[in-house]
Amino acid sequence: MAGSVNKVILIGNLGRDPEVRRFANGGQVVSFSVATTESWRDKATGERKDKTEWHNIQIFDEQLGKVAEQYLKKGSKVYLQGALQTREYTDKDNNQRKTTEIVLQRFNSELVMLDGRREGAGGADDGGYSSGGGGGGFGRTSPMEKRPAAGGGGGGRAPAPIDDDIPF
Repeated sequence: MAGSVNKVILIGNLGRDPEVRRFANGGQVVSFSVATTESWRDKATGERKDKTEWHNIQIFDEQLGKVAEQYLKKGSKVYLQGALQTREYTDKDNNQRKTTEIVLQRFNSELVMLDGRREGAGGADDGGYSSGGGGGGFGRTSPMEKRPAAGGGGGGRAPAPIDDDIPF
């Protein structure tokens, strides 16, 4: 195989509100945690069991970070696509530590808000945002993409008529 792939896809709920840290060079990082829960029924006892994993998320893309900062809150359900990254750091007690995070950078990253509209969200349309150039919804290819309802209700335009004629 000529190359390799580092791609992580998560669907889960935010464990805390996004936190924004700004750098001296004008850049920023938006951080939060996401919980994913696996559920199953124990065959021996019939008891329902859950296992929750916590994932640390770091968003370095300016547009995705802006969306996370403005619209995501603790408990929000999201679809995320990014890359796995491990880094080393020294903690406040001068101990060497390692942490593994899901990183959304400028290209090949995606954030889709899966919750319905919430009051106080500024009337923003729910949906997805991809990095990789262009505007907010450019290149949105998520399988969780929200599509307009068949009944219309979007922008005052009537849905296109359906051609029921059978061609033979």
